[in-house]
Amino acid sequence: MKKEKLIIFDTTMRDGEQSPGASMTKDEKLRIARQLERMRVDVIEAGFPAASDGDFEAVKEVAAIVKDSTVCGLARANENDVRRCGEAVKGARSPRVHTFIATSPIHMEKKLRMEPSQVVEQAVKAVKWARAYTDNIEFSPEDAGRSDLDFLCRILEQVIKAGATTINVPDTVGYTLPEHFGGIIRRLRERIPNSDRAVWSVHCHNDLGLAVANSLSAVLNGARQVECTINGLGERAGNASLEEIVMAVRTRQDVFPCDTNIDTTQIVPASRLVSGITGFAVQPNKAIVGANAFAHEAGIHQDGVLKSRDTYEIMRAQDVGWNANKLVLGKHSGRNAFKARLTELGIELSPEEALNAAFKRFKDLADKKHEIFDEDLQALVTEENLEHAVNEHFRLVSLTAHSETGVSPYAKLVIAEDGKERRSEARGSGPVDASFKAIETIVKSGAELLLYSVNAITTGTDAQGEVTVRIAKGGRIVNGQGADTDIVVASAKAYINALNKLHSTLERLNPQV
Repeated sequence: MKKEKLIIFDTTMRDGEQSPGASMTKDEKLRIARQLERMRVDVIEAGFPAASDGDFEAVKEVAAIVKDSTVCGLARANENDVRRCGEAVKGARSPRVHTFIATSPIHMEKKLRMEPSQVVEQAVKAVKWARAYTDNIEFSPEDAGRSDLDFLCRILEQVIKAGATTINVPDTVGYTLPEHFGGIIRRLRERIPNSDRAVWSVHCHNDLGLAVANSLSAVLNGARQVECTINGLGERAGNASLEEIVMAVRTRQDVFPCDTNIDTTQIVPASRLVSGITGFAVQPNKAIVGANAFAHEAGIHQDGVLKSRDTYEIMRAQDVGWNANKLVLGKHSGRNAFKARLTELGIELSPEEALNAAFKRFKDLADKKHEIFDEDLQALVTEENLEHAVNEHFRLVSLTAHSETGVSPYAKLVIAEDGKERRSEARGSGPVDASFKAIETIVKSGAELLLYSVNAITTGTDAQGEVTVRIAKGGRIVNGQGADTDIVVASAKAYINALNKLHSTLERLNPQV
């Protein structure tokens, strides 16, 4: 019997971007969009066009370049949002408008200050406004997990009648449990007379660690679209993880009556790309895409795998893209080989000056590091894009750091501020602390350091260290990134990158801000 199709709706660039510090530039969204299309994601939610002019332009450009996936934008249920969204996606080969309004008693009373009848009326209006731009309209009753079932039946019947073709049921605050949430989907489909005229979808948050379980329960109860993100990225505890949803359904075809069209070999490359762009590192024991996901330490496990892989592995590492992390280039590789490998990785650098600058970085890295891996190239290009994404007000010129047992560590550095070199030195509890203090002596940002994270990009003692810092000032939160074979230099680069984002008037706030 032929399996039904499970639609994969990726919201990494919309809900995922709402993680504090994870705002993406237009160019970064285009890179992610190309990778999602390569992975054969069905629907790409590219952003929230009414949030800012920058997001409008980003969604519009994603709509222009994507050919094989539906491009979607999010809109609150008001005329300005819906029309802004419609304008942003109308150039897509397959556009979708996704509109929403809250339906739980607490949201209607405390946030919207609207009566239930007013909420129904506004939802219907929003769907009708969207129809001026496309017949592909999605409607979400926000906080459906805490909404009254009778009211959900009432409003969803009306929006389907008005023209909504996808009904997305969100567990907005991650409150439900799998059996409960699956039951909601089943009862809605049974009780709403015109439920067969829409595709039923779910969007689950991970506040209790149940986003994937709730989503899969919904699929077993008739949902045929799942909204998810790469690496489970998203505000608060995140969203349902795309890679976990896809591989759970693919691995347990004995249970699920449906399957996806996803090219699973593109999962690990997508994970690396999103991690590099956002600065949100993937934990080693993360399912599917974590560094330890297919590692076996215990002797009994190793023995079993050597005898027969399926004794302890329910998936093949290469099926999700782990065979891609191979040696690709070295110090004798030429510019054409470098460009060709970037193209294979889905990375396009333009204008020509950007490619030349990246190639120079590659040669500099090859002088320090004998073996260059795909992960190194991703980090190199990410760093190149970071410098061009914001106005480079501050630039690290040189850094000397000293650490010795029994001696207080110190750092001396030179920073160019709008082209003018300034020098500073400071002592600290370690060379990184001293470097940050030396930087602050010059910039005097007054920002609060929220996060400092270090990850080795590849294996070996000559591996590049990738550093992420998160700083906050005046309610604004930004991530900074830096990579280098010297971890202290990488740290300084990351801190300066974050300071440039704070300084830039072009760097937009997260949509929810």
